[in-house]
Amino acid sequence: MMQYQQPFNTGAFFKNLLLGRSMLSRLILINTVVFLAINFVSLIMYLSGMGTTGITGLSAVGRYLALPSNIDLLGSMPWTIFTYMFTQEGFFHLLFNLVMLYFGGMIFLEYLSEKKLLSTYLMGGIVGAVFFIAAFNLFPVFQNVASEAVAIGASASVLAIFIAIATYVPDYTVHLFLFGRIKMKYIAIAFIAIDLLSIQDGNPGGHIAHLGGALWGFVYALQLKKGTDIYKIFDWFRKPLTETRKSSMKFSTNRPKNSKPMSDVEYNTKRVATQEEIDKILDKIGKSGYASLSANEKELLFKSSNKK
Repeated sequence: MMQYQQPFNTGAFFKNLLLGRSMLSRLILINTVVFLAINFVSLIMYLSGMGTTGITGLSAVGRYLALPSNIDLLGSMPWTIFTYMFTQEGFFHLLFNLVMLYFGGMIFLEYLSEKKLLSTYLMGGIVGAVFFIAAFNLFPVFQNVASEAVAIGASASVLAIFIAIATYVPDYTVHLFLFGRIKMKYIAIAFIAIDLLSIQDGNPGGHIAHLGGALWGFVYALQLKKGTDIYKIFDWFRKPLTETRKSSMKFSTNRPKNSKPMSDVEYNTKRVATQEEIDKILDKIGKSGYASLSANEKELLFKSSNKK
């Protein structure tokens, strides 16, 4: 007997993609809204007979959000270090970046948290910006265009996410059309090679920014596998109430203030709390499979296996 398969609901997919509560959906939504807003304003300016493009080929709004390589101009537009990584003017530029963001982001969230996804997106974009600015101000080949060159696009941020997860789980296998099953590490190597070989063929600033984002993703994931989460440095600047509550639930042998010392039973109960949590995760895998685990559960299990 043939098994009934529920038809794919395209409307529900795109609704969840753009309006879902996950960080991945929010990043996709922000990029999409910025793209639509820029093109809407550009259309109004065009119909009004106003000039919409300059020497960079960008609209007036795009130039306001794009990252300049000129240091003096950057000093007067510091916000562009962040806005450029959410700005695309061409439809296919947006489409490619969002497809890659969704593809890499979904795998990323299988193993790591949404907070790490956002941090990697932002830091990848920032490091990509640093690479772009440094290259256009240091390499002689760019000296004639350094005063007017700009960068836009989420590519550096997206590549940071993709390279990070490819470094974290290099043997993760995906099925690609025409290529079949291939491991993430080989896809990551291919992307980096393409950017390196494409620097001389056009859009050198974009490819250099991509490499900056890729480097950040690689370094972050490599350190995370070794047990060091670089993003914890941000905890020094903010101590949310939720983090305080979580920390109070973790195992601690310190004597609570204004209370009696812990008994042996209390001490041992707290000591095995982490192991009990791991046992629950293993039981969940046995009942529902690995795919049923949350990102935090997968991360805890991954770190635990590395310590053995």
